[in-house]
Amino acid sequence: MRHRVKTKSFHRKKEQREALFINLAKSLILNGKVETTLPKAKALRSFVEKLVTLAKEDTIHSKRLVAQRLKDQKVAKKLYTEIAPLFKERNGGYTRIYKLENRRIGDGGEKALIEFVEYPS
Repeated sequence: MRHRVKTKSFHRKKEQREALFINLAKSLILNGKVETTLPKAKALRSFVEKLVTLAKEDTIHSKRLVAQRLKDQKVAKKLYTEIAPLFKERNGGYTRIYKLENRRIGDGGEKALIEFVEYPS
């Protein structure tokens, strides 16, 4: 039994949930910002900030771990060559979330924009 372990399921199985966050993280790394629902943005923040902290170490082991978690070598390379150096002096708080005014059509879900704090435009 898994007592006191609380994670949001997003009405998906574990593999589908992991794939969702990997794809959202890839989009965030490639584009600098992603528009999604507020609960997904809050969960994505935790996933991405751990990756950026890992990429800041700049060791072979950390690079391999980032590539393994993102499952894409090109995106991982962009993370540790372009994005991680921007946050060398920052201890966490690499992303910001804006709540968007309009809600999603269909179910009325609250939308949010997640972006890197210091992303080059």
